[in-house]
Amino acid sequence: MPKITAIYERLVFNSRGDQALEIDVISDNKYLGRACAPSGASVGKFEAQSFVQNDPSATLEKFKSMKNKFIGLDSSDLKGLHEAIRAVDSSNNYSNIGGSVAYALTIASIDSASKSLDTPFYKVLNPSKSSVNLPFPLGNILGGGAHAGPGTPDIQEFLVCPISAKSMMEAVTINSQIHKELKKTVEKIDKKFTYGKGDEGAWAPNVLNDAAAQLVEKSIIECGYDPKREVRMGIDFASSSIWNKEKKIYDYNREGITRTTDQQVEYVNSLIRNYNLIYAEDPVHEEDFENMAIITKNSPDCLVTGDDLLVTNSERIKIAASKKACSGAILKVNQAGSLYDAMNFARDCNSHNIKIITSHRSGESVDNHISHIAIATDSVMIKTGVVGGERISKLNELLRISEYGLIEGMAKWSSV
Repeated sequence: MPKITAIYERLVFNSRGDQALEIDVISDNKYLGRACAPSGASVGKFEAQSFVQNDPSATLEKFKSMKNKFIGLDSSDLKGLHEAIRAVDSSNNYSNIGGSVAYALTIASIDSASKSLDTPFYKVLNPSKSSVNLPFPLGNILGGGAHAGPGTPDIQEFLVCPISAKSMMEAVTINSQIHKELKKTVEKIDKKFTYGKGDEGAWAPNVLNDAAAQLVEKSIIECGYDPKREVRMGIDFASSSIWNKEKKIYDYNREGITRTTDQQVEYVNSLIRNYNLIYAEDPVHEEDFENMAIITKNSPDCLVTGDDLLVTNSERIKIAASKKACSGAILKVNQAGSLYDAMNFARDCNSHNIKIITSHRSGESVDNHISHIAIATDSVMIKTGVVGGERISKLNELLRISEYGLIEGMAKWSSV
């Protein structure tokens, strides 16, 4: 049983240049575990609060004053760690200690325990795992919305999923190939394209929403793949960011059009049909379970996925399950707060046969823990970008995990 013997904390910077909290946990005076809490640009209102009073420095100082409460705990005991955090913060959104602390402390502890026990991180999280189900990498290759600047699409992410790939190496290669091809495709229609990218490394061209979808489809074809069967497209609408609550409309401000709720549902359905989308995230705003259910019912071959709708919250996944509001669920640990919360959310998803997509955030670090979390939770996909050191770190770790799994004869693709 590895014991926490020391804890160190600091402020560092994430991929957007914003301050982020990083925590080191030492087990048995020897084994270092480290985790840095990420942050999102498109944030659901039901998410855990990252910082006390939205102040990173205040959060750091508060944690310093109470970190001795965690010394001596079993670093592999996720439930015990969670209960110790809850003993000092019983709020429903970690506003007293900060969600960043809950995230970094629990993940760093498991990281430390993994090294102490000489066991892969994913196996410390899920000791009963006898096989490795590899998640398909879902790559964001064209972006807009909150992840990019004016002139880009209102829709936040256009993604690709290489479902015909026979290995993780092939899957990562395909996503990279299409990302590169998309640059050439955009160049052909925009001679002044500056190669601008959004927060997650996706190209951010000056095009409208429908044109963006067409460009992605064309790039898939140019790379020699069938976009309806071999490399299927996905879209993250991030609809809460374009929903005007007062006027009850979806305001595609950059395109200069608005849609009623019925029009939004039909627009989403048309994109799913026309492009045979494998994935549609947050197609309506974060409180609209009813229309999510309509889209889900009409799209049995597409993972209609809740992110802002669910915010990695077990209570909200239960509501979604009762209303049959989605077939997929985004898992972002920092939305939930602690890793224990996120694992409970994953358990509830699996019990309701809602497929899990483990996801990065737009403000990331080079940590690769979510690759292991995806394995531990039997996620069918992982959203972690295509390029950029903070994105590649997760993909490279999946390559290492898949190599180990194949050597052991126990790795296989998840079933989408």
